[in-house]
Amino acid sequence: MKATPIEFRLRMAINAVIIILGFWAPWIEALKIGKRISVIEWLSLQLSRTGIASFGMAISSLLSLALILASAAVLLRISGTAWLGPGTVNSMDMVAGGIMVDGPYRFLRNPLYIGLWCMVAAIAFLMPVTGALFAVILVTFFMIRLTLGEEAFLSARLGEPYRIYLRSVPRFIPRLRGAPAPKGAKAHWLRACLAELVPMGALAGIIVFWRNYDVALAGRVILIFFGTSLVVRAFLPVSVVSAAPER
Repeated sequence: MKATPIEFRLRMAINAVIIILGFWAPWIEALKIGKRISVIEWLSLQLSRTGIASFGMAISSLLSLALILASAAVLLRISGTAWLGPGTVNSMDMVAGGIMVDGPYRFLRNPLYIGLWCMVAAIAFLMPVTGALFAVILVTFFMIRLTLGEEAFLSARLGEPYRIYLRSVPRFIPRLRGAPAPKGAKAHWLRACLAELVPMGALAGIIVFWRNYDVALAGRVILIFFGTSLVVRAFLPVSVVSAAPER
């Protein structure tokens, strides 16, 4: 179930391919599986047909949910990167510089992976139905594999102190009570914002769709942020600050 080292090295590319395939959904035309209608439109039609809500109310409610998910993605990704450091987050290899127990890592072991999941769930509303199912299921499965692989690696490298951290802080669902005391690590907010342009692009794409109801335009906005992030990441520092069980 654990991810292999090559999967970890290629994690960003794999996630990008999953998201692109979710939007593209080539099987719709090739295999006649599903229809090219976005999740948000399909769900709104189903809700309006059953009389639960009007089409306009349904689409506004679903867009609000997508905005909440995208905002959560931005918050989790930026805060997680701010404390862990872009160098560690973008590292091609698993690293074990220390145990991070500051910022969101006091309450949740994997804020970056949960942030990624929230981002994919948010933009899945703009994908065709079958594409959305494909993307969310595969990203969830891949996220779990990466998490288990990193936990095994860090347990072997950091030993009992890390295993105590595992027992103290939940993996995916935040727990505010009983959090370990912070160690006073410094957060690097500007570099974190520069490193996390993709979730910001997802949020911007949802907002653009709400204003224009144009999936293609929203997709272009997300793509622009993604391309810009690749350029920016190439110039960010590569030094490793600390270790936490995810990227």
